[in-house]
Amino acid sequence: MFGKKHSKPQTQIDSLIGAGTSIEGNLNFSGGLRIDGQVDGNVIATQGKPSTLVLSEHARVNGEVSATHLVVNGLISGPVFASEYLELQSKAKVNGDVHYTTLEIQLGAIVEGRLIHSSTAAQDKAAFKSGSGE
Repeated sequence: MFGKKHSKPQTQIDSLIGAGTSIEGNLNFSGGLRIDGQVDGNVIATQGKPSTLVLSEHARVNGEVSATHLVVNGLISGPVFASEYLELQSKAKVNGDVHYTTLEIQLGAIVEGRLIHSSTAAQDKAAFKSGSGE
């Protein structure tokens, strides 16, 4: 109620990388993005704007993945950063460290790396306490 407001996940997909499509290079996006193909490079959402990234069970990403809301059912080889919400569905496989605030893992999902919780609420409280004592 008094904590930091989270953005709503994008319900609209603005861009699609279809099955059979392969991209070499970094991919920057905002809004909603769904990947059914393969990306050899980083997939990074614009900071400060709400974003949703959906990786289908056929999706493959070789690189860093960063978004506000992230739903994974495919393969990621690289670090993952979900600033608000991460859902690892049953066919998800992540080879790399996972940084998250809120996490949902379904039965069958695999993470070969560390799960690192980042609590923005704890950081906000610490900043509030240090500023209120003067």
